[in-house]
Amino acid sequence: MKTIPDTFSADPGLLTDKVILVTGATGGFGKAVSMALARHGATVVLLARSLRRVEALYDEIEQAGFPSPAIYPIDLEGASEQDYAELADNIENQLGRLDGMIHCAAMLGTPTLFAQSDTSTWYQVHQVNLHAPYLLTRACLPLLEKAARASLVFMTDDKTGAYWDAYQVSKQALAAMARLLAREYDGSSLRVNCYQPGKTRTALQLRAFPAADENDELPLPADHTDAFLYLMCDACQGNGETFTLA
Repeated sequence: MKTIPDTFSADPGLLTDKVILVTGATGGFGKAVSMALARHGATVVLLARSLRRVEALYDEIEQAGFPSPAIYPIDLEGASEQDYAELADNIENQLGRLDGMIHCAAMLGTPTLFAQSDTSTWYQVHQVNLHAPYLLTRACLPLLEKAARASLVFMTDDKTGAYWDAYQVSKQALAAMARLLAREYDGSSLRVNCYQPGKTRTALQLRAFPAADENDELPLPADHTDAFLYLMCDACQGNGETFTLA
């Protein structure tokens, strides 16, 4: 795995004029990343399930004086291929471009023995963690391909032990999909990378390890934002890499 260069410094206008879509925009990582992108000049497309929460984030970005974001409430668990096609059309019609996409949305499910796993949960987790990123990315690829310099980032996880059930399988498959895309777009204007945050104090982490002694000492999503800024900016040359916190 790689870390961002020690020399990287996120200037205030680093992402000026860029349009970047963030899934799970109201979650722990999604909100921190969305705020950081907007703070550095990007127009952020806030994609999340809860309209109330995404509107609150919109207001927070507006009140901070950052570029006005776009709101796109959508339920990744139930969205269809047509829903994603309409999303891409709306981005093109309303914003005219798409320069980047960060897949932050994730569902943990219920870690358990494989033999005791629940079929409904298996499908739900794969729908959010794998099928939705596939459908959304495929719908938006034509827009990303038009950008002079575009970046696609998938958040992955290193949980490879027993009992992680659908979460582990879906995240490993997501990483494989990212590597496939990186190879297919190698040498083009589109870079495809993964970000593996490691243990971070998020709702997903606390649900997975509710009694862990180290929870209070873990880094916060905001501690990772420089990496996402780097991955979205034109200075990043990486493709097919997995980045992590320094």
